Amino acid sequence: MDTNMGTKPEDVGLSSRQLTRVSDWAQRLVDDGKLAGVTTMVARHGRIAHLHCCGMANQATSQPMTPDTIVRIYSMTKPLTSLAIMMLYEEGRFQLDDPISRFLPYFAHMRVASGGQRGKIDTVPAAREITFRDLLTHTSGLTYGFMQSTLVDAAYREHAIDFGAAECTLGELVEQLAALPLLAQPGAEWNYSVATDVLGHLVAVISGEPFGDYLQRRVIDPLGMVDTAFHVPAQKHARFAANYARGPNGALALIDDPATSRYLSPRPICSGGGGLVATAADYMRFCQFMLNKGELDGTRLVGRKTIELMTANHLNGDMAAMGMPRFSESSYAGVGFGLGFSVTLDPARAQILGTPGEFAWGGAASTAFWVDPAEDMAVVLLTQLMPSSTYPIRRELRVLTYAAVLD
Repeated sequence: MDTNMGTKPEDVGLSSRQLTRVSDWAQRLVDDGKLAGVTTMVARHGRIAHLHCCGMANQATSQPMTPDTIVRIYSMTKPLTSLAIMMLYEEGRFQLDDPISRFLPYFAHMRVASGGQRGKIDTVPAAREITFRDLLTHTSGLTYGFMQSTLVDAAYREHAIDFGAAECTLGELVEQLAALPLLAQPGAEWNYSVATDVLGHLVAVISGEPFGDYLQRRVIDPLGMVDTAFHVPAQKHARFAANYARGPNGALALIDDPATSRYLSPRPICSGGGGLVATAADYMRFCQFMLNKGELDGTRLVGRKTIELMTANHLNGDMAAMGMPRFSESSYAGVGFGLGFSVTLDPARAQILGTPGEFAWGGAASTAFWVDPAEDMAVVLLTQLMPSSTYPIRRELRVLTYAAVLD
């Protein structure tokens, strides 16, 4: 794609005046002490029409936020993992409705939570097995330990089912996960979960190659995502941002110092659900690859029909109808889910500017992206503030960027 910032927004049908409002909005967030640093990037028709950085990547060292600042993208890892498993799907290795027990036998006879109290979970047998599509759409019945709302996620915490912190292997942790009950029957509800970490292990099992190696060799390197990895190598430490949370007095509090972060060295588990770091330019390359229906700069990883299938809604209705009326700061009425992405179905129901068919996702440190095939447009937002529900910045940026569309 063309990354020449000489592109005038009007040349690609965008308003310079409105995109200036994006920059002003980001600067206000920094000036008000809500965010340490912000990068926004908008592309249309394969050209970067807006790139703005403000604030600090690291307040303690006065390191500025720049276009090549490396950040934790957390769950924006999931679309890349989903692409990796779909590359194996294209090779005929499995079908979407295949049970995952075909490759991971310990998932063959799952139990589903039906009630319980005081830490004891009552269960019933699963009505059917978990399929690949269930994992890709977060309808597998798996969950996350950080949800802190059910006995099942409490069991995840008790058994240390944490793909970002565990010291065992990916395969060992997935097998431990399979011993715990499901939150819901497979296919019945949308529940955000460690499903994409299980997909990462399935990539390894099916390909015969460690998941991190496969993702690097087959996805990250071919797409030219030069700063995207599961750790920050020594020569890039100076570009790594700090991560923050809002402290008791509203001020920013450091929660992960880039000088001592676990991301500075490889970990035992490469988390397909949330382990990558990246830059804005890298992630925009992935977005452009998706806009191009599986190809970038002459490199094709999957066919057009595979991208169309991944970005179609696979739910029975929207996410609200599947048991998830809200997640993070967003309402999920009018929003469905594909194979690794949320998918806008009805902007009026979602009560936000957008286009039917637009697909998106975000990360725990308030990062986000969305891709709009109808408008041939993509947006990347990078910052470092946990949790992502602290401020409604994704919704605000969506309005500001869509308001820039002229043609």
